[in-house]
Amino acid sequence: MKNLLKHHETYVLLVIIIFSAIITVINPRFLTLENFFDVVKSYSFIGILAVGVTFVLISGGIDISFTAVATVAQYVMAVMIIRYGGNIFTAFLLAAAVGISLGLINATLIYFFNIPTIITTIATLNIYYGILIVISGGKWIYALPGWFRAFADIRLFTLCTDEGIKYGLSIITSIWILVVIIAWVILRYTKLGRGIYAMGGSMNAARRAGFNIFRTQMFVYSFTGLMAGLAGLVQALLVQTVAPNSIVGKELDVIAAVVLGGASLAGGVGTLFGTILGVTLIAIMSNGMTLMRVSSFWYNVFIGLIIILSVAFSAYQRRTKAKRAIAVEVE
Repeated sequence: MKNLLKHHETYVLLVIIIFSAIITVINPRFLTLENFFDVVKSYSFIGILAVGVTFVLISGGIDISFTAVATVAQYVMAVMIIRYGGNIFTAFLLAAAVGISLGLINATLIYFFNIPTIITTIATLNIYYGILIVISGGKWIYALPGWFRAFADIRLFTLCTDEGIKYGLSIITSIWILVVIIAWVILRYTKLGRGIYAMGGSMNAARRAGFNIFRTQMFVYSFTGLMAGLAGLVQALLVQTVAPNSIVGKELDVIAAVVLGGASLAGGVGTLFGTILGVTLIAIMSNGMTLMRVSSFWYNVFIGLIIILSVAFSAYQRRTKAKRAIAVEVE
């Protein structure tokens, strides 16, 4: 129990359980399989973005441009498959290619010009988004191909309610699950993953330890771009429309979920399990407020409070560990 209480994720899990119990008492529909599958499907978009942001925060950087990258990748993908045709694999490749390319631009600017990551990515967010709006004229895209809608309707397995309503594990949710597994393997079992943590702890120490900072940084931001591209595709699958202004503005939701999961804004700390818990709590709050008929305006208040409390709690844990370490050295 003492070991569990040392981990940030334990407290997030406890909050999830408490919130779920409260919401279920108020509205029993919350704790049903049908609602569970709907929520995880709806938040697959946020979940995929959160995986990319987790890598950036662990590496010691901050990326704000991921929503603009997702928007550009989504729009380019939609225009290309409508104009030239293709299939779902074409759509994946297009979204991924655009995302990786824009991520590499971020990495290049950060590495070669030594500009702070938050300044660089705020600038590229405005550049990417501004160019898209100028070229597209802000037009929405509705006429997506039939095969695109058909893919979004696929379920890996299907269940049925007493009223005959079908539900189950969506193919969209499985994309998020696959992304999490791949990212977990990279962080847990590869030298690259160790380099990401090392770079976030101390870039100079990581360089002295033999990690290639250039390659690591290029990977982190291109991976985040890839996640943004896939998230843009997933969002289009969910809503079956492409709107240039529908994704930009979601940055706080994603960053809040990652920070809530225990990732440090100072770098070097964070887990994918924590990120999943953070996304889960954000999803529970949003869905629960809807079921409890609470005004949606309170959601933004909760997001702000979550960021402050999570950062404060992480700082408190770091200070406690530092005091213990000093006490041990003195003894």
